[in-house]
Amino acid sequence: MHPPCHHSLRQCAGISRALLAVLLAVVLLFVSAAPTMAAADCAAPFCRGVRGDRAEGWKPQTRSEVIAEHGIVATSQPLAAQAGLRILERGGNAIDAAVAVAAALNVVEPMMTGMGGDLFAIVYSAKDGKLHALNASGMAPTGATIAHMHALGHDFDPANPGPGSGMPTYGILPVTVPGAVWGWQELLTRFGTRSLREVLQPAVDYAENGFPVSERIASDWILPDAVRGSDGKLVPDPDSVRAWYVDGHPPVAGELFRNPDLARAFRILQKSGAAAFYRGEIARAIVAKSDAQGGTMTLEDLAAYRGTWSEPTASRYHGYDVYELPPPSQDWAAQEMLSILEACVPHWAPGETLATLGPTSPRYWHFLTEAKKLAYADLFAYNADPDFVSVPVARLVSAEHAESLCPKVDPLHAAPTVPAGVPGGKGDTIVIAVADREGNMVSWVSSNYEHFGSGLTVPGYGFLLHDRGALFSLDPQSPNAIAPHKRPFNTLSAGFVMHDGAPFMTVTLMGGDMQAQGHAQVLVNTIDLGANLQAASDLARFHHLQVENVLMLESPLYDLVGKALSDLGHDVRPVDGQAMGGFQSVMLEPASAAAKGHPRRRIYRGGSDHRKDGGVVGW
Repeated sequence: MHPPCHHSLRQCAGISRALLAVLLAVVLLFVSAAPTMAAADCAAPFCRGVRGDRAEGWKPQTRSEVIAEHGIVATSQPLAAQAGLRILERGGNAIDAAVAVAAALNVVEPMMTGMGGDLFAIVYSAKDGKLHALNASGMAPTGATIAHMHALGHDFDPANPGPGSGMPTYGILPVTVPGAVWGWQELLTRFGTRSLREVLQPAVDYAENGFPVSERIASDWILPDAVRGSDGKLVPDPDSVRAWYVDGHPPVAGELFRNPDLARAFRILQKSGAAAFYRGEIARAIVAKSDAQGGTMTLEDLAAYRGTWSEPTASRYHGYDVYELPPPSQDWAAQEMLSILEACVPHWAPGETLATLGPTSPRYWHFLTEAKKLAYADLFAYNADPDFVSVPVARLVSAEHAESLCPKVDPLHAAPTVPAGVPGGKGDTIVIAVADREGNMVSWVSSNYEHFGSGLTVPGYGFLLHDRGALFSLDPQSPNAIAPHKRPFNTLSAGFVMHDGAPFMTVTLMGGDMQAQGHAQVLVNTIDLGANLQAASDLARFHHLQVENVLMLESPLYDLVGKALSDLGHDVRPVDGQAMGGFQSVMLEPASAAAKGHPRRRIYRGGSDHRKDGGVVGW
């Protein structure tokens, strides 16, 4: 195992010549593939060009890590990142900044997240030196029962008995009580230093004054068909069209977009706090929208909402302590996947490691994929709301359980999967990583679930209702069966890594069922391959679909190992980066390297996914 690389790969003393050769091969692959990839997506004359080289390190790395001392913010939209940096520069801490970023993303990346959605976070508190996991995800309303769904013509699908079986995707039926606003206020109350009024102000400014829509986000700006029109066909919600389109059309890249109704909602929260959302005028507007669409949410459902604090789930990988969100998050599947790799690679490839195999080896990708299949089989069999069922996470992520699974993998042939999960979909999410001068760090994920959530906007307040309830099952025997006040299986994932008892890095990678398998991949990149955070993000990834048993590879990776993996029995498809989610992370430089005679000073490094519009900012 190689130590994580905190500088360029060329400067990492711990990386072997063999690994450098592997990475150089990937370099050549990316460079040679660049014109082909560009030609498919871009028609301007410059698209026939090739990308220039970096002056040092790994040539295909999209940009350097950002390195800063006082604070750092990484997320998927640059204006939102700057909103968090503004709070840090004015004396706020990482928790204050994370709330500011999340609220700003509600404005500038609205299809992904908002006050009508879910929130999870892991907070490292420098004051007590502990990790704290927040679950501010939604509960099903009082009338959300299997019988009610049956009466409306919805029944579970035996061919897909896992999460989402039989549930509609858009519209009011999959809407659960939103938890994000409760989470914002709860985080500030417990760990913050600034008021809700102050941290929401950047979002108010963007919503009132407008902002220019960025490139990747413009391509995602399409409302779903969520309500029935006068002719009986599904069409976009008229309230959503008024709120999110400009003259009836999605905004294009560079176009200014305003949402004065959302600014109004933020101002109400600034004045009255979360109480306005759960017991005041916004609550009444939510229930009115639900009633108009045939939903069952009540004022009592909103008033009774509470999130929970808990311990994150814990596992160990090559000497690093990996922490992820507990159920109903899918997050612990990343830990099981890593445990399988640590236990089983020595059996599958005696004398080899993931590092010696390297990311140009088809067996490397075969082993990661097979480990993912095993972990997700357990995930779909067990994961549900722990307030309703017992989920044996400690056993499932253990080394002993991983050892028992090793014989299930044929090192020379792909295994089938038992259909037991939600069919592959994008899943629309944002992730945030923040650290501050005091040593606090936040790993944050929030979402509307599907693209623009339920597709339903609360009129007069400019925010969407999410549709996370689409991941409930209508199978009465499922631990994830829909029931009033129950939380559904949740794809949202936020992780944290400790090393030698000290905080090491946040782990967040958005994108539906990609999240847990993505966490495992970037941690392998960092811990096994020695990549710095930006390189760990830039390296090509896979996305495996459990139900279809399809292995999606980013195009350059497909060109490299696709045929060989197909020969091993995988159903391999080339895709672009949209299917791979977006990684955002902050790493704390080890004290011995950062201090150099200044033991009270900290150095942070940040990486941000080139597949999204965002970046890392620090000061």
